[in-house]
Amino acid sequence: MAFDAGLAERVRAELGDVEGVAELTMFGGWGVTISGNMAVGVMGTDLIVRVGPAAFDAALERRGARPFDFTGRRMTGWVYVDQTALNQRRALGSWVALGLRFAQSLPPKTARTRPPARRVPRRSSSK
Repeated sequence: MAFDAGLAERVRAELGDVEGVAELTMFGGWGVTISGNMAVGVMGTDLIVRVGPAAFDAALERRGARPFDFTGRRMTGWVYVDQTALNQRRALGSWVALGLRFAQSLPPKTARTRPPARRVPRRSSSK
């Protein structure tokens, strides 16, 4: 499954200068980790956001959100967000911030437990 490179680029623009950011590709999608912990990604045309168990129910109430069930099993703490709910930059920024906050709340993974990743090149933002 290919991922929407345009949406991935929009996510990159929202990252700013967050420390510990790395990107990876897997299962045909694209993702961003913070100190080795998955935060957000793109699968097909959907955004994937790791919101955490405590924010899961509230996230599902937001426009365009549905449970992440890539393997056929619902993963509590993860949501898909349909691209139609991301047309405004503010909406995308809100979702990306939610994923970043949760990933930053987790302890960093050690080099032994962290998957290999590529650094996200810093791009100027037009905020």
